[in-house]
Amino acid sequence: MTANPSYLSGKRILAVDDEADILETIVDILDMADVDSARDYQTASEKINTGRYDLAILDIMGVNGLVLLEEAVAKGIPTVMLTAHAISPETLMASIRKGAISYLPKETLIELDDLLESLLSAQAEGRPPWKLLFDRLGDYFDERFGPDWKAREETFWSDFSRNWQVGRGIQARLKSDPRLLDKGV
Repeated sequence: MTANPSYLSGKRILAVDDEADILETIVDILDMADVDSARDYQTASEKINTGRYDLAILDIMGVNGLVLLEEAVAKGIPTVMLTAHAISPETLMASIRKGAISYLPKETLIELDDLLESLLSAQAEGRPPWKLLFDRLGDYFDERFGPDWKAREETFWSDFSRNWQVGRGIQARLKSDPRLLDKGV
């Protein structure tokens, strides 16, 4: 019996956070991958624009993560937001709109490898990673944001849940996909 191959094995990943201990933890957890890191916006932006990465993991606060998200998406880099202080319905929606493939609270850092494996596996199989995220962490968001947190932006969440695979974030990534740009799509 052979084990399923790791989606993270051998991948080149950029991790960006202003906290050195978080970066060290990410490197330790993702030891099956080649993890590059940056602790500030400028360094991360240079790496995004000059390097080749299979995945980016971005903090929001302290590194201007939402701007880095736009840059990573423009370069075709699948991006996961990993945050603690900026965790809110507003930054979650901004991450979706700007093209992130997931939004993880730092409280889930201990299971980062498992979460990323699941998300990347879902994406590779054509299943929406956001649906997987809400299936796994929906209770966390409800507890953190309150039971009716989606009601404040009911139209957004209703549209989003109906269109997991064709949401605005995916549209943002598609607009930057060189394979489609070359075809004039």
